[in-house]
Amino acid sequence: MSSQSRHQNKKKEAAASDKSLIIKAYLLTYNILSAAGWSFILYHTLAHIFSFPVSSPSLFANINARVVGVIGGGGLGGLGGLLQPPFVWVPSFVPAHLTPFYRRACTTYDAVGGTTALVQTAATLEVLHVLFGLVRSSLSTTTIQVASRLFSVWAIAAGFSSAQRSPFYATMVLSWALTEVIRYTFYATSLLGWEPAPLLWARYSTFYLLYPTGAGSEALVNLATLPISFASGSSSSSNTWFWILPFAQWNTYTLFRGALFVIWWPGLYPMYTHMIKQRRKVFGGQRLGAKPKTH
Repeated sequence: MSSQSRHQNKKKEAAASDKSLIIKAYLLTYNILSAAGWSFILYHTLAHIFSFPVSSPSLFANINARVVGVIGGGGLGGLGGLLQPPFVWVPSFVPAHLTPFYRRACTTYDAVGGTTALVQTAATLEVLHVLFGLVRSSLSTTTIQVASRLFSVWAIAAGFSSAQRSPFYATMVLSWALTEVIRYTFYATSLLGWEPAPLLWARYSTFYLLYPTGAGSEALVNLATLPISFASGSSSSSNTWFWILPFAQWNTYTLFRGALFVIWWPGLYPMYTHMIKQRRKVFGGQRLGAKPKTH
């Protein structure tokens, strides 16, 4: 090989190395910012539901209020309908000592709805990461997961006050936030060459609980947008509740959302089993809670 060829090869290797460092720096920044965004959402959701003390409004809190205001029709300078506390109907089966938490869960959208929509929308970049080969992941799986959440935050939560007042909006956001804080923190530490065992376990184990609660809550928030009524029929021996479907109020978009609710549940199975398979690759099929294999 001539000296000129060796020189060209060195230049190519140096260029490839520089490109790799740039991509790594970008992905590290993306994951750190994403973890920070979901940490903010997690803290403020918990603070809202459990009445934690919250400091003076931050930049993120102001952004949340403005985004929710725009969605609610209040314009960039207003807060829409948030100036008056919303009426929250509490079902009779909710115990009295849980009523305050239920009421606050039903108003979680006011606290974090706008921020959640923005942070989740930023996750659209993950589809591009896979598409351009920046990360090794399934394009179809990533696209389905991102599209599902975007539909929930923009087409459902942002479009229907009944979805915003659903207590399942709170469980949906909590499940998402816990999942993403763990996931993005794990990715960031992995890029730095460090995978703490507790974080590794949490990354590949917490989905057993958080995926059903998150995806199930998405479906139930969607259900809250459908024109469904309830009626009770009581007798001396029992009380029975009936669902009433006023199909005269159902249009094409309503039927579409209703169909999504029905297919949502069987659709959880392939995604859930995919994550179980991913866990087995890491832990070698060991039982839940076992240490990963060492190589």
